[in-house]
Amino acid sequence: MAEQPRIVERGEQPYVALKGKVAMDGIGEFASRTREVFGWLAARNVEPVGEVFFKYDVVDMENGLVMEIGVPVEERRTGEQEIVGGVLPAGRYASVTHFGHPDGLLEVTRDLLAWADEQGLEWDADGNNWGCRLEVYKSDPIDTPDMNKWETELLFRLRS
Repeated sequence: MAEQPRIVERGEQPYVALKGKVAMDGIGEFASRTREVFGWLAARNVEPVGEVFFKYDVVDMENGLVMEIGVPVEERRTGEQEIVGGVLPAGRYASVTHFGHPDGLLEVTRDLLAWADEQGLEWDADGNNWGCRLEVYKSDPIDTPDMNKWETELLFRLRS
């Protein structure tokens, strides 16, 4: 179940993330590495200032995804090895919130892409390369272990 899409304005946001190339069927396994991001932050006494997100840099169904598992932080950081620091860009984003199991995100994503097409909106993307395409996990798995009760916001940046 998802709400109606809308356009939101967002400021820039520094973040730290684990970056990797992932096959479509390997997203769950990659997601299980979220603790590595928190371990890296904890070792440096850096507090996250927002929810965990997946950032899809390259979406190529045949050759795999380049994605990041990140968390917002107060100020920009430099990572090391697979941990990267970056800034989510400011701008206009198409947003929709999904209530339910993450398995439903494929359909919600398809609906959001179709909605934007109907609205004549243009993505901040060049082919399979996205400027900023996010899944923000609003539910903490510790507080809400039932994935069917999760809240996930999709935020896809629009071309300015």
